[in-house]
Amino acid sequence: MSLEYTSSEMMTVTAARALENGTTCFVGIGLPSEAANLARLTHAPDVVLIYESGTLQTKPDVLPLSIGDGELAETALTTVAVPEMFRYWLQGGKIDVGFLGTAQIDRYCNLNTTLIGDYREPKVRLPGGGGAPEIATNAGEVFITLKHSKRAFVDRVDFVTTLGFGRDGKGRDGVPNIGKGPTRVITDLCVMKPDPETKELVVVSLHPGVTREDVIEATGWEIRFAERLETTPEPSGQELEILRDLKDRTARAHAGE
Repeated sequence: MSLEYTSSEMMTVTAARALENGTTCFVGIGLPSEAANLARLTHAPDVVLIYESGTLQTKPDVLPLSIGDGELAETALTTVAVPEMFRYWLQGGKIDVGFLGTAQIDRYCNLNTTLIGDYREPKVRLPGGGGAPEIATNAGEVFITLKHSKRAFVDRVDFVTTLGFGRDGKGRDGVPNIGKGPTRVITDLCVMKPDPETKELVVVSLHPGVTREDVIEATGWEIRFAERLETTPEPSGQELEILRDLKDRTARAHAGE
């Protein structure tokens, strides 16, 4: 019997499965945090989650509202100063995976969380880069998760807040002491990976019920598909139960119940 689930749940479960047990992961707030904590509560109990505020091996009972949420410090193995977090842990090469979200992404995985529109007269100002530029540069590899739409998947980001592979796909070439960069993008429609040669995103897996046309219509450039296009495995009943319980717990906690 097929399980009922939303496209958002499909995205979170797929993103969570990307994290292997024992991985050290620098986690962004929002969708990345939801996926990383689902991984910790299911197949990856020994994943080490690190947040920008200096919390190491944190195990929050509810999802944090921000990096300054007390839940992160209260459930962490220990906390360190932010300079130590970036200099020793991140720049020191001790982070396996950086898990990020974004407002805009282009075909070469460049991320924009700075503004929409012209830099001098923006239509919208976004929260900014935070730790994402350093995470994307220094983590062993980067996973990105966001909802799929033409508003988010643009031909050219309005501002490169966080480096993917540069405007031409060669932005990491010849740079020493730099991580592999983005290795997968997980959306509510599909999974994408950079082409090994050009670094342009290629759809490698469609979620159940999603068509090529759905992805094409939601992408702001002429998206490519892998020759052997796979179907993403559906969430299990256990994954859905744990995810829903986590989100319900979080909603109650943040409502003050």
